[in-house]
Amino acid sequence: MSSYDIIVIGGGPGGYVAAIRAAQLGFKTAVVEREHLGGICLNWGCIPTKALLRSAEVFHYATHAKDYGLTLNGTMTFDPAAVVKRSRGVSGQLNTGVGFLLKKNKVDVIWGEAKITKVGEVTVSAPTKAAFQPQAPVPKGVLPAGTYAAKNIIVATGARPRVLPGIEPDGKLIWTYFEAMVPQTFPKSLIVMGSGAIGIEFASFYRTMGAEVTVVEVLPQLLPVEDAEIAAVARKRFEKQGIRILTSTKVTKVEKSANGVTATVEDDKGGKQTLTAERLISAVGVVGNIDNLGLEALGVAIERGTIVTDGLGRTNVPGIFAIGDVAGPPMLAHKAEHEGVICVETIKGLPTHAMDKAKIPGCTYCHPQVASVGLTEAKAKEAGYTVKVGRFPFIGNGKAIALGEPDGLVKTVFDAKTGKLLGAHMVGAEVTELIQGFVVAMNLETTEEELMHTVFPHPTLSEMMHESVLDAYGRAIHV
Repeated sequence: MSSYDIIVIGGGPGGYVAAIRAAQLGFKTAVVEREHLGGICLNWGCIPTKALLRSAEVFHYATHAKDYGLTLNGTMTFDPAAVVKRSRGVSGQLNTGVGFLLKKNKVDVIWGEAKITKVGEVTVSAPTKAAFQPQAPVPKGVLPAGTYAAKNIIVATGARPRVLPGIEPDGKLIWTYFEAMVPQTFPKSLIVMGSGAIGIEFASFYRTMGAEVTVVEVLPQLLPVEDAEIAAVARKRFEKQGIRILTSTKVTKVEKSANGVTATVEDDKGGKQTLTAERLISAVGVVGNIDNLGLEALGVAIERGTIVTDGLGRTNVPGIFAIGDVAGPPMLAHKAEHEGVICVETIKGLPTHAMDKAKIPGCTYCHPQVASVGLTEAKAKEAGYTVKVGRFPFIGNGKAIALGEPDGLVKTVFDAKTGKLLGAHMVGAEVTELIQGFVVAMNLETTEEELMHTVFPHPTLSEMMHESVLDAYGRAIHV
Protein backbone atom coordinates (compact mmCIF):
# COMPACT_ATOMS: atom_id res chain seq x y z
CA MET A 1 0.00 0.00 0.00
CA SER A 2 1.39 3.38 -1.03
CA SER A 3 1.62 5.84 1.85
CA TYR A 4 1.46 9.63 1.89
CA ASP A 5 1.74 12.42 4.40
CA ILE A 6 -1.30 14.12 2.86
CA ILE A 7 -3.99 12.90 0.48
CA VAL A 8 -6.32 15.56 -0.88
CA ILE A 9 -9.69 14.34 -2.13
CA GLY A 10 -10.68 16.66 -4.96
CA GLY A 11 -8.54 18.47 -7.53
CA GLY A 12 -10.42 21.78 -7.68
CA PRO A 13 -9.01 25.19 -6.68
CA GLY A 14 -8.93 24.35 -2.98
CA GLY A 15 -7.60 20.84 -3.49
CA TYR A 16 -4.81 21.45 -5.97
CA VAL A 17 -3.61 24.59 -4.17
CA ALA A 18 -3.54 22.70 -0.87
CA ALA A 19 -1.59 19.88 -2.54
CA ILE A 20 0.98 22.23 -4.06
CA ARG A 21 1.47 24.07 -0.76
CA ALA A 22 1.85 20.72 1.00
CA ALA A 23 4.54 19.69 -1.47
CA GLN A 24 6.32 23.00 -0.96
CA LEU A 25 6.42 22.25 2.77
CA GLY A 26 8.02 18.87 2.18
CA PHE A 27 4.98 16.60 2.51
CA LYS A 28 4.62 13.55 0.29
CA THR A 29 1.31 14.43 -1.32
CA ALA A 30 -1.34 12.99 -3.62
CA VAL A 31 -4.58 14.32 -5.08
CA VAL A 32 -7.55 12.08 -5.86
CA GLU A 33 -9.71 13.31 -8.74
CA ARG A 34 -12.59 11.58 -10.56
CA GLU A 35 -13.52 14.01 -13.35
CA HIS A 36 -11.27 16.96 -14.15
CA LEU A 37 -8.28 18.67 -12.61
CA GLY A 38 -9.18 22.22 -11.72
CA GLY A 39 -12.62 21.19 -10.52
CA ILE A 40 -15.86 22.94 -11.36
CA CYS A 41 -14.20 26.37 -11.30
CA LEU A 42 -11.75 25.83 -14.14
CA ASN A 43 -13.88 23.44 -16.15
CA TRP A 44 -17.54 24.34 -15.60
CA GLY A 45 -17.67 27.50 -13.53
CA CYS A 46 -15.53 30.57 -12.95
CA ILE A 47 -13.31 30.35 -16.02
CA PRO A 48 -15.51 29.18 -18.91
CA THR A 49 -18.27 31.59 -17.90
CA LYS A 50 -15.78 34.46 -18.05
CA ALA A 51 -14.82 33.37 -21.55
CA LEU A 52 -18.49 33.38 -22.57
CA LEU A 53 -19.03 36.79 -20.98
CA ARG A 54 -15.98 38.14 -22.79
CA SER A 55 -17.48 37.05 -26.10
CA ALA A 56 -20.71 38.78 -25.13
CA GLU A 57 -18.80 41.93 -24.18
CA VAL A 58 -17.00 42.05 -27.52
CA PHE A 59 -20.32 41.47 -29.30
CA HIS A 60 -21.87 44.32 -27.32
CA TYR A 61 -19.12 46.75 -28.27
CA ALA A 62 -19.23 45.65 -31.90
CA THR A 63 -22.98 46.27 -32.08
CA HIS A 64 -22.48 49.67 -30.44
CA ALA A 65 -19.50 50.69 -32.56
CA LYS A 66 -21.15 53.97 -33.55
CA ASP A 67 -21.00 55.08 -29.92
CA TYR A 68 -17.21 55.12 -30.33
CA GLY A 69 -17.09 56.83 -33.73
CA LEU A 70 -16.64 53.56 -35.61
CA THR A 71 -18.51 52.02 -38.51
CA LEU A 72 -18.57 48.29 -39.13
CA ASN A 73 -19.62 47.30 -42.64
CA GLY A 74 -22.02 44.40 -42.87
CA THR A 75 -24.15 42.69 -40.25
CA MET A 76 -22.64 41.74 -36.93
CA THR A 77 -23.57 38.17 -36.04
CA PHE A 78 -22.19 35.44 -33.81
CA ASP A 79 -21.55 31.73 -34.18
CA PRO A 80 -22.85 29.91 -31.07
CA ALA A 81 -20.65 26.89 -31.69
CA ALA A 82 -17.55 29.05 -32.04
CA VAL A 83 -18.39 31.00 -28.86
CA VAL A 84 -18.73 27.74 -26.91
CA LYS A 85 -15.61 26.27 -28.54
CA ARG A 86 -13.52 29.25 -27.42
CA SER A 87 -14.82 28.89 -23.86
CA ARG A 88 -14.02 25.18 -23.79
CA GLY A 89 -10.56 25.88 -25.20
CA VAL A 90 -9.80 28.29 -22.38
CA SER A 91 -10.88 25.68 -19.83
CA GLY A 92 -8.85 22.99 -21.54
CA GLN A 93 -5.71 25.11 -21.43
CA LEU A 94 -6.05 25.74 -17.71
CA ASN A 95 -6.96 22.12 -16.98
CA THR A 96 -3.71 21.06 -18.60
CA GLY A 97 -1.92 23.77 -16.65
CA VAL A 98 -3.09 22.36 -13.31
CA GLY A 99 -1.72 18.96 -14.29
CA PHE A 100 1.61 20.57 -15.13
CA LEU A 101 1.76 22.38 -11.78
CA LEU A 102 1.04 19.20 -9.83
CA LYS A 103 3.69 17.29 -11.76
CA LYS A 104 6.18 20.12 -11.32
CA ASN A 105 5.67 19.97 -7.56
CA LYS A 106 5.89 16.16 -7.51
CA VAL A 107 2.29 15.70 -6.42
CA ASP A 108 0.86 12.32 -7.43
CA VAL A 109 -2.58 12.20 -9.05
CA ILE A 110 -4.77 9.20 -8.30
CA TRP A 111 -7.70 8.83 -10.73
CA GLY A 112 -11.04 7.68 -9.37
CA GLU A 113 -13.62 8.11 -6.63
CA ALA A 114 -12.35 8.27 -3.07
CA LYS A 115 -13.84 6.94 0.13
CA ILE A 116 -12.29 7.26 3.58
CA THR A 117 -12.57 3.68 4.81
CA LYS A 118 -10.95 4.49 8.13
CA VAL A 119 -8.83 7.24 9.63
CA GLY A 120 -5.56 7.21 7.70
CA GLU A 121 -6.86 5.17 4.75
CA VAL A 122 -8.45 6.11 1.43
CA THR A 123 -9.88 3.60 -1.00
CA VAL A 124 -10.08 4.77 -4.60
CA SER A 125 -12.37 3.01 -7.08
CA ALA A 126 -13.07 3.58 -10.76
CA PRO A 127 -15.32 6.59 -11.36
CA THR A 128 -19.02 5.76 -11.37
CA LYS A 129 -20.27 9.29 -11.95
CA ALA A 130 -20.44 10.15 -15.63
CA ALA A 131 -18.40 13.26 -16.27
CA PHE A 132 -20.20 16.11 -17.97
CA GLN A 133 -19.10 16.41 -21.58
CA PRO A 134 -16.88 17.54 -23.11
CA GLN A 135 -14.43 16.16 -20.54
CA ALA A 136 -10.72 16.97 -20.63
CA PRO A 137 -8.51 13.91 -21.23
CA VAL A 138 -7.38 11.98 -18.18
CA PRO A 139 -3.83 13.20 -17.45
CA LYS A 140 -0.95 10.93 -18.33
CA GLY A 141 0.81 9.12 -15.50
CA VAL A 142 -2.08 9.05 -13.03
CA LEU A 143 -2.10 6.31 -10.42
CA PRO A 144 -4.84 3.66 -10.55
CA ALA A 145 -7.65 2.73 -8.21
CA GLY A 146 -6.57 1.04 -5.00
CA THR A 147 -6.08 1.58 -1.29
CA TYR A 148 -3.75 4.32 -0.11
CA ALA A 149 -2.57 5.32 3.36
CA ALA A 150 -2.28 8.91 4.54
CA LYS A 151 -1.40 10.53 7.85
CA ASN A 152 -3.69 13.42 6.95
CA ILE A 153 -6.71 13.46 4.64
CA ILE A 154 -8.11 16.73 3.28
CA VAL A 155 -11.64 16.64 1.85
CA ALA A 156 -11.97 19.20 -0.94
CA THR A 157 -14.82 17.74 -2.95
CA GLY A 158 -16.59 20.99 -3.81
CA ALA A 159 -20.29 21.40 -4.52
CA ARG A 160 -22.97 20.71 -7.11
CA PRO A 161 -26.12 22.56 -8.22
CA ARG A 162 -29.01 22.55 -5.78
CA VAL A 163 -32.11 20.87 -7.20
CA LEU A 164 -35.65 21.89 -6.26
CA PRO A 165 -38.29 19.14 -6.14
CA GLY A 166 -40.52 19.21 -9.20
CA ILE A 167 -38.07 21.43 -11.12
CA GLU A 168 -35.34 18.88 -11.67
CA PRO A 169 -32.95 19.72 -14.52
CA ASP A 170 -33.33 17.38 -17.50
CA GLY A 171 -30.41 18.65 -19.58
CA LYS A 172 -32.71 19.69 -22.42
CA LEU A 173 -35.34 22.21 -21.35
CA ILE A 174 -34.39 22.78 -17.72
CA TRP A 175 -30.69 23.58 -17.37
CA THR A 176 -28.10 23.93 -14.65
CA TYR A 177 -24.94 25.93 -15.28
CA PHE A 178 -23.48 22.87 -17.01
CA GLU A 179 -25.94 22.89 -19.91
CA ALA A 180 -26.07 26.70 -19.99
CA MET A 181 -22.36 26.76 -20.85
CA VAL A 182 -22.51 24.43 -23.84
CA PRO A 183 -25.81 25.02 -25.67
CA GLN A 184 -26.07 23.53 -29.14
CA THR A 185 -28.13 26.56 -30.10
CA PHE A 186 -28.76 29.76 -28.19
CA PRO A 187 -32.34 30.03 -26.90
CA LYS A 188 -34.43 32.97 -28.04
CA SER A 189 -36.11 33.18 -24.65
CA LEU A 190 -34.98 32.18 -21.18
CA ILE A 191 -36.21 32.08 -17.59
CA VAL A 192 -33.51 32.30 -14.93
CA MET A 193 -34.54 31.03 -11.52
CA GLY A 194 -32.31 32.69 -8.92
CA SER A 195 -30.49 36.04 -8.99
CA GLY A 196 -27.23 35.22 -7.28
CA ALA A 197 -23.92 35.43 -9.13
CA ILE A 198 -24.53 32.35 -11.31
CA GLY A 199 -28.04 33.32 -12.34
CA ILE A 200 -27.24 36.94 -13.06
CA GLU A 201 -24.12 36.13 -15.09
CA PHE A 202 -26.09 33.82 -17.36
CA ALA A 203 -28.96 36.31 -17.57
CA SER A 204 -26.48 38.99 -18.62
CA PHE A 205 -24.74 36.73 -21.14
CA TYR A 206 -27.85 35.48 -22.90
CA ARG A 207 -29.51 38.91 -22.91
CA THR A 208 -26.44 40.46 -24.54
CA MET A 209 -26.55 37.70 -27.15
CA GLY A 210 -30.15 38.60 -27.96
CA ALA A 211 -32.37 36.37 -25.84
CA GLU A 212 -35.49 37.59 -24.04
CA VAL A 213 -34.65 36.99 -20.38
CA THR A 214 -36.79 36.91 -17.24
CA VAL A 215 -35.15 36.57 -13.82
CA VAL A 216 -37.24 35.20 -10.95
CA GLU A 217 -35.94 35.79 -7.40
CA VAL A 218 -37.74 34.59 -4.27
CA LEU A 219 -36.16 37.27 -2.04
CA PRO A 220 -37.13 40.95 -2.16
CA GLN A 221 -33.75 42.04 -3.54
CA LEU A 222 -31.92 41.16 -6.72
CA LEU A 223 -28.38 39.97 -5.93
CA PRO A 224 -29.46 39.26 -2.33
CA VAL A 225 -26.01 39.26 -0.71
CA GLU A 226 -25.07 42.68 -2.07
CA ASP A 227 -25.62 46.12 -0.58
CA ALA A 228 -29.21 47.19 -1.31
CA GLU A 229 -28.17 50.45 -2.95
CA ILE A 230 -25.71 48.70 -5.26
CA ALA A 231 -28.27 46.03 -6.12
CA ALA A 232 -30.79 48.75 -6.99
CA VAL A 233 -28.34 50.41 -9.40
CA ALA A 234 -27.59 47.04 -10.99
CA ARG A 235 -31.29 46.25 -11.33
CA LYS A 236 -31.95 49.54 -13.07
CA ARG A 237 -29.17 48.81 -15.57
CA PHE A 238 -30.41 45.27 -16.22
CA GLU A 239 -33.96 46.45 -16.79
CA LYS A 240 -32.72 49.14 -19.16
CA GLN A 241 -31.04 46.37 -21.15
CA GLY A 242 -34.39 44.61 -21.41
CA ILE A 243 -34.09 41.97 -18.68
CA ARG A 244 -37.39 41.42 -16.92
CA ILE A 245 -36.93 41.01 -13.16
CA LEU A 246 -39.45 39.56 -10.73
CA THR A 247 -38.43 39.75 -7.05
CA SER A 248 -40.33 38.42 -4.03
CA THR A 249 -41.52 35.78 -6.47
CA LYS A 250 -41.12 32.01 -6.54
CA VAL A 251 -41.52 29.41 -9.25
CA THR A 252 -44.22 26.99 -8.08
CA LYS A 253 -44.54 24.75 -11.11
CA VAL A 254 -42.81 24.09 -14.42
CA GLU A 255 -44.51 22.33 -17.32
CA LYS A 256 -42.52 21.15 -20.31
CA SER A 257 -43.57 21.05 -23.94
CA ALA A 258 -41.69 19.80 -26.97
CA ASN A 259 -39.64 22.97 -27.36
CA GLY A 260 -40.04 24.99 -24.22
CA VAL A 261 -41.27 25.43 -20.67
CA THR A 262 -44.14 27.21 -18.96
CA ALA A 263 -43.42 28.31 -15.41
CA THR A 264 -46.09 29.27 -12.92
CA VAL A 265 -44.81 31.95 -10.56
CA GLU A 266 -46.34 33.45 -7.43
CA ASP A 267 -45.40 36.70 -5.71
CA ASP A 268 -45.44 37.42 -1.98
CA LYS A 269 -48.97 38.82 -2.22
CA GLY A 270 -50.36 35.66 -3.75
CA GLY A 271 -50.51 36.95 -7.30
CA LYS A 272 -49.87 34.30 -9.94
CA GLN A 273 -48.80 34.44 -13.57
CA THR A 274 -47.29 32.14 -16.15
CA LEU A 275 -44.03 32.63 -18.03
CA THR A 276 -43.16 30.81 -21.23
CA ALA A 277 -39.66 30.41 -22.64
CA GLU A 278 -37.54 28.02 -24.65
CA ARG A 279 -35.32 27.17 -21.68
CA LEU A 280 -35.17 27.58 -17.90
CA ILE A 281 -31.91 27.84 -15.95
CA SER A 282 -32.09 26.69 -12.33
CA ALA A 283 -29.57 28.76 -10.40
CA VAL A 284 -30.79 28.40 -6.83
CA GLY A 285 -27.47 27.73 -5.16
CA VAL A 286 -25.21 24.75 -4.61
CA VAL A 287 -24.85 21.94 -2.07
CA GLY A 288 -21.67 20.36 -0.76
CA ASN A 289 -20.46 17.03 -2.14
CA ILE A 290 -20.42 15.06 1.10
CA ASP A 291 -22.04 11.85 -0.11
CA ASN A 292 -20.32 8.46 -0.38
CA LEU A 293 -17.11 9.64 1.25
CA GLY A 294 -17.46 7.55 4.40
CA LEU A 295 -17.81 10.62 6.60
CA GLU A 296 -20.91 9.49 8.50
CA ALA A 297 -19.40 6.14 9.47
CA LEU A 298 -16.35 7.92 10.86
CA GLY A 299 -18.45 10.36 12.86
CA VAL A 300 -17.35 13.49 10.99
CA ALA A 301 -19.66 16.34 12.03
CA ILE A 302 -21.99 17.58 9.29
CA GLU A 303 -24.18 20.66 9.57
CA ARG A 304 -26.55 22.05 6.93
CA GLY A 305 -25.04 19.81 4.30
CA THR A 306 -21.41 20.85 4.83
CA ILE A 307 -18.53 19.60 6.95
CA VAL A 308 -17.97 21.41 10.25
CA THR A 309 -14.41 22.69 10.75
CA ASP A 310 -12.64 24.82 13.34
CA GLY A 311 -11.60 27.55 10.90
CA LEU A 312 -8.21 25.94 10.32
CA GLY A 313 -9.61 23.05 8.30
CA ARG A 314 -9.72 20.55 11.20
CA THR A 315 -12.85 18.44 11.63
CA ASN A 316 -13.89 16.80 14.88
CA VAL A 317 -12.05 13.63 13.77
CA PRO A 318 -8.24 13.88 14.10
CA GLY A 319 -6.46 13.38 10.80
CA ILE A 320 -9.44 14.44 8.67
CA PHE A 321 -9.68 18.00 7.34
CA ALA A 322 -12.06 19.87 5.03
CA ILE A 323 -11.72 22.98 2.87
CA GLY A 324 -13.62 24.88 0.20
CA ASP A 325 -17.30 24.61 -0.70
CA VAL A 326 -17.70 21.34 1.17
CA ALA A 327 -16.66 23.17 4.36
CA GLY A 328 -19.39 25.79 4.05
CA PRO A 329 -19.97 29.30 2.74
CA PRO A 330 -18.96 31.52 1.18
CA MET A 331 -18.66 29.04 -1.66
CA LEU A 332 -15.98 30.81 -3.67
CA ALA A 333 -12.85 29.50 -5.37
CA HIS A 334 -10.54 32.08 -3.79
CA LYS A 335 -11.87 31.23 -0.35
CA ALA A 336 -11.18 27.55 -1.03
CA GLU A 337 -7.63 28.27 -2.18
CA HIS A 338 -6.76 30.26 0.92
CA GLU A 339 -8.41 27.71 3.19
CA GLY A 340 -6.22 25.07 1.57
CA VAL A 341 -3.08 27.02 2.43
CA ILE A 342 -4.23 27.62 6.02
CA CYS A 343 -5.11 23.95 6.46
CA VAL A 344 -1.77 22.62 5.19
CA GLU A 345 0.25 25.14 7.18
CA THR A 346 -1.73 24.13 10.27
CA ILE A 347 -0.83 20.48 9.63
CA LYS A 348 2.82 21.56 9.31
CA GLY A 349 2.65 23.29 12.67
CA LEU A 350 3.20 26.79 11.32
CA PRO A 351 1.49 29.71 13.08
CA THR A 352 -1.91 30.14 11.43
CA HIS A 353 -5.16 31.89 12.15
CA ALA A 354 -8.68 31.34 10.89
CA MET A 355 -9.73 33.24 7.82
CA ASP A 356 -11.81 36.36 8.43
CA LYS A 357 -14.73 35.69 6.11
CA ALA A 358 -15.78 39.34 6.33
CA LYS A 359 -12.70 40.15 4.27
CA ILE A 360 -13.40 37.73 1.41
CA PRO A 361 -14.42 39.67 -1.71
CA GLY A 362 -17.30 38.63 -3.93
CA CYS A 363 -17.49 39.38 -7.64
CA THR A 364 -20.24 39.03 -10.23
CA TYR A 365 -19.09 39.40 -13.83
CA CYS A 366 -22.33 40.55 -15.41
CA HIS A 367 -22.71 43.81 -17.33
CA PRO A 368 -22.41 45.98 -15.29
CA GLN A 369 -20.04 44.15 -12.98
CA VAL A 370 -20.68 43.99 -9.22
CA ALA A 371 -18.04 43.57 -6.51
CA SER A 372 -17.99 43.87 -2.74
CA VAL A 373 -16.14 43.11 0.47
CA GLY A 374 -17.12 43.43 4.11
CA LEU A 375 -20.36 44.64 5.65
CA THR A 376 -23.17 46.26 3.72
CA GLU A 377 -24.55 49.49 5.12
CA ALA A 378 -27.55 47.63 6.54
CA LYS A 379 -25.44 44.87 8.10
CA ALA A 380 -23.08 47.40 9.66
CA LYS A 381 -26.00 49.18 11.30
CA GLU A 382 -27.46 45.85 12.45
CA ALA A 383 -24.10 45.09 14.07
CA GLY A 384 -24.42 48.28 16.12
CA TYR A 385 -22.02 50.52 14.25
CA THR A 386 -22.60 54.22 13.75
CA VAL A 387 -21.53 54.56 10.14
CA LYS A 388 -20.21 57.11 7.73
CA VAL A 389 -21.08 56.27 4.13
CA GLY A 390 -19.29 57.56 1.05
CA ARG A 391 -20.56 57.38 -2.52
CA PHE A 392 -19.06 58.33 -5.84
CA PRO A 393 -20.80 57.91 -9.22
CA PHE A 394 -19.05 56.79 -12.39
CA ILE A 395 -20.37 59.88 -14.18
CA GLY A 396 -17.94 61.96 -12.12
CA ASN A 397 -14.88 60.03 -13.32
CA GLY A 398 -13.03 61.05 -16.48
CA LYS A 399 -11.79 57.55 -17.33
CA ALA A 400 -15.28 56.08 -17.02
CA ILE A 401 -16.68 58.70 -19.38
CA ALA A 402 -13.83 58.13 -21.85
CA LEU A 403 -14.55 54.39 -21.78
CA GLY A 404 -18.19 55.04 -22.54
CA GLU A 405 -19.11 53.56 -19.14
CA PRO A 406 -20.61 56.48 -17.17
CA ASP A 407 -23.12 54.39 -15.18
CA GLY A 408 -22.09 52.93 -11.85
CA LEU A 409 -21.36 53.63 -8.21
CA VAL A 410 -18.61 53.09 -5.64
CA LYS A 411 -19.77 53.00 -2.03
CA THR A 412 -17.75 52.77 1.19
CA VAL A 413 -18.91 52.16 4.75
CA PHE A 414 -16.82 53.32 7.73
CA ASP A 415 -17.12 53.06 11.50
CA ALA A 416 -17.75 56.67 12.47
CA LYS A 417 -15.96 56.22 15.81
CA THR A 418 -12.69 54.66 14.65
CA GLY A 419 -12.43 55.29 10.92
CA LYS A 420 -12.27 51.54 10.27
CA LEU A 421 -13.32 50.52 6.77
CA LEU A 422 -16.22 48.13 7.34
CA GLY A 423 -17.20 47.47 3.75
CA ALA A 424 -16.85 48.52 0.12
CA HIS A 425 -19.40 47.95 -2.63
CA MET A 426 -19.25 48.70 -6.34
CA VAL A 427 -21.27 48.39 -9.52
CA GLY A 428 -19.96 49.37 -12.93
CA ALA A 429 -17.23 48.68 -15.47
CA GLU A 430 -14.21 46.68 -14.25
CA VAL A 431 -15.14 46.86 -10.56
CA THR A 432 -14.12 43.22 -10.15
CA GLU A 433 -10.55 44.40 -10.82
CA LEU A 434 -10.88 47.35 -8.43
CA ILE A 435 -12.26 45.67 -5.32
CA GLN A 436 -8.94 44.12 -4.30
CA GLY A 437 -7.64 47.57 -3.38
CA PHE A 438 -10.21 47.77 -0.62
CA VAL A 439 -9.56 44.14 0.36
CA VAL A 440 -5.89 44.95 0.92
CA ALA A 441 -6.86 48.07 2.86
CA MET A 442 -9.15 46.09 5.16
CA ASN A 443 -6.55 43.39 5.78
CA LEU A 444 -3.98 46.03 6.67
CA GLU A 445 -6.55 47.69 8.97
CA THR A 446 -6.17 50.90 7.03
CA THR A 447 -8.05 53.92 8.37
CA GLU A 448 -9.94 56.56 6.46
CA GLU A 449 -7.09 59.02 7.03
CA GLU A 450 -4.54 56.73 5.39
CA LEU A 451 -6.83 56.12 2.42
CA MET A 452 -7.44 59.84 2.03
CA HIS A 453 -3.70 60.49 1.83
CA THR A 454 -3.07 57.70 -0.68
CA VAL A 455 -2.32 58.99 -4.19
CA PHE A 456 -4.43 57.28 -6.88
CA PRO A 457 -3.21 57.53 -10.49
CA HIS A 458 -5.04 59.73 -12.99
CA PRO A 459 -6.88 59.01 -15.17
CA THR A 460 -8.08 55.69 -13.74
CA LEU A 461 -11.29 54.18 -12.49
CA SER A 462 -9.54 53.68 -9.15
CA GLU A 463 -9.85 57.41 -8.46
CA MET A 464 -13.51 56.72 -7.66
CA MET A 465 -12.38 54.59 -4.73
CA HIS A 466 -10.51 57.59 -3.35
CA GLU A 467 -13.41 59.95 -3.95
CA SER A 468 -15.82 57.58 -2.22
CA VAL A 469 -13.63 57.64 0.89
CA LEU A 470 -13.42 61.42 0.74
CA ASP A 471 -17.19 61.66 0.35
CA ALA A 472 -17.77 59.66 3.54
CA TYR A 473 -16.10 62.54 5.38
CA GLY A 474 -17.54 65.41 3.37
CA ARG A 475 -14.37 65.99 1.36
CA ALA A 476 -15.18 64.71 -2.15
CA ILE A 477 -13.73 66.87 -4.91
CA HIS A 478 -15.39 65.84 -8.18
CA VAL A 479 -19.02 65.59 -7.20
